[in-house]
Amino acid sequence: MRIDKFLWFTRFAGTRNLAQGWVEDGHIRLNGRRIERCSADVRLGDVLVLPMRSRVTVIEVLALPARRGPAPEAQACYRVLDGPGATPLARPQTDT
Repeated sequence: MRIDKFLWFTRFAGTRNLAQGWVEDGHIRLNGRRIERCSADVRLGDVLVLPMRSRVTVIEVLALPARRGPAPEAQACYRVLDGPGATPLARPQTDT
């Protein structure tokens, strides 16, 4: 799925044009690489770094949405890895 479409479907961007502007301006990172093409593909398991108004949000793609649906449907397509609302990751146990 195109990254601009993913950002719009998951409600990170209010319009597809806004999502395209973010990508073309180089504000989005996909798997650690800065991207500037709206046609860049987003796949399951990809990690996106998104600049929000007052913070940077890191998400993992869990599903590719079929449409721009309600917010709960959009939120089920990703998991926040860093920042507000992040779920704590399991830490490996060590024997000490």
